[in-house]
Amino acid sequence: MTGVSHDRTRRGFASDNYSGVHPEVMDALARANGGHQTAYGADVYTDRLAAVFRTHFGDDALAYPVFNGTGSNVTALQSMLPRWGAVICSSVAHIHTDENGAPERIGGLKLLPVECPDGKLTPELVASEAWGWGDVHRAQPLVVSITQTTEIGTLYTVEEIRAITRQAHELGMRVHMDGARASNAAAALDAPLRAFTTDAGVDVLSFGGTKNGMMFGEAIVVLDPDASYGLDYLRKSNMQLASKMRFVSAQLLALLEGDLFLRNARRSNAMAARLRHALETGIDAGMLPGVEFTQPTQSNAVFASLPAAVAERLRGRFPFYDWDAARGEVRWMCGFDTEAEDIDDFVEALTSELVA
Repeated sequence: MTGVSHDRTRRGFASDNYSGVHPEVMDALARANGGHQTAYGADVYTDRLAAVFRTHFGDDALAYPVFNGTGSNVTALQSMLPRWGAVICSSVAHIHTDENGAPERIGGLKLLPVECPDGKLTPELVASEAWGWGDVHRAQPLVVSITQTTEIGTLYTVEEIRAITRQAHELGMRVHMDGARASNAAAALDAPLRAFTTDAGVDVLSFGGTKNGMMFGEAIVVLDPDASYGLDYLRKSNMQLASKMRFVSAQLLALLEGDLFLRNARRSNAMAARLRHALETGIDAGMLPGVEFTQPTQSNAVFASLPAAVAERLRGRFPFYDWDAARGEVRWMCGFDTEAEDIDDFVEALTSELVA
């Protein structure tokens, strides 16, 4: 041991990336350790993972394990576009706001963001940027990227996704889904993963694992092989090809071979619902003056506004982030390891701050 440690009992609401590794995932890593396995994906775990992804997404699904979400999104989009291509996305999409320009800098892509108050694109919103084909002065809109669940915790229904994919395909465009929280969407919709991806017309998926109990790792899942080209090479050139890929694949197997991906997501969604209910009760009782919800709670995130001074004091005990500091909007995220006691303690502390 190095002597470095931390308080293992302390949890907050800053991000589902703050959580540790689920014990079943840690066990899977330990079982994958020892001995030698062929590097760069030619191992028994990655081979098995390919079959497991097909059970969730259909016989044509091709899975490419990668290190992280940004790498997954950038590499997936690169494989879907020529150099002159552009991506229509929400103005709050992770690829637009939280990847430090990686789609543009690394991917060489042009993003066409559209204002979406609830984080969700619609065919009408897509149409505002779906134009200019054949115009050499305009980057060609060839992909629509949607996020499920969205960055502000909202959820696309299956029909809403189908409407977007129908429109995109009719216009000759493809559809990418940033599924960093796809498991939370499956839990919230009470539907199989393929219901809102493959069966809804999505072409390429970035499937998330890190936010749902893994140590590291995501996967690019090609649902329509005609929609993606060169991923084997792009994954390497984008520094997303793990030499010891068995340790990424073993974690994804732990999530997907059984129902761990759903159990974890249901837990985080349920904790957010518990937090929302407790806050609603406090608001109704007049115990939480200045607290107002800014978005519906449909997955594992609660968005609300509260006085800045209160937020700052509360953060000392329960880490969380501002979402829009100008209007006092904050984000509270729940993870697979959030406990009911964490919710109760947080609401009690918030109440004390507001009624003091």
